[in-house]
Amino acid sequence: MAIGQRIRFFRNRKGMTQKQLGEVLGFLGKTSDVRMAQYESEARVPKHDLVKEMANIFDVSPHALTVPDIDTHIGLMHTFFALEDMYGLKIDEMDSEVVLRLDKSDYSIYSSMNKMLRAWLAEAKKLENGECTKEEYDDWRYKYPELDTHQIWAKVPSQEISDMLLAGLKEMEKEEKKETKRKKKK
Repeated sequence: MAIGQRIRFFRNRKGMTQKQLGEVLGFLGKTSDVRMAQYESEARVPKHDLVKEMANIFDVSPHALTVPDIDTHIGLMHTFFALEDMYGLKIDEMDSEVVLRLDKSDYSIYSSMNKMLRAWLAEAKKLENGECTKEEYDDWRYKYPELDTHQIWAKVPSQEISDMLLAGLKEMEKEEKKETKRKKKK
């Protein structure tokens, strides 16, 4: 689905009108529903910050809104081709069924993708076995990897926080050197 369809899908899932969503996003008056209609029809494409804001409102990952263009079968096929190029996705046959599988020749890609797909399979099995509701399953998918308990995901600090910590450490190092020099002079 293109981003406009994803916005509409998650807006409807939240039970919001275009006008309500537009107003929550800060568009005033008549422009609120017009702007949202433009995004949903893809006459306009929302900037990254706005996508992040919508994802927060919908309580989903921004990645859930920005999936590749799979609106047509041809678009979906080209997505598969891109996945073959980028991640080693392979088409194969098993028991007279066409299947997609991961290529093991690049083990690092295979290993990480295999873990993620197995986590998805485990959640799908929970749904199938009645161990979770459709809503819980959808929450897991739309917030992935936030709710993934099958793997341990490292949270990487933002560049701003990283820079601030590094500057703080450098300042501490300077202070320690000054203190060492003072002690040596005494």
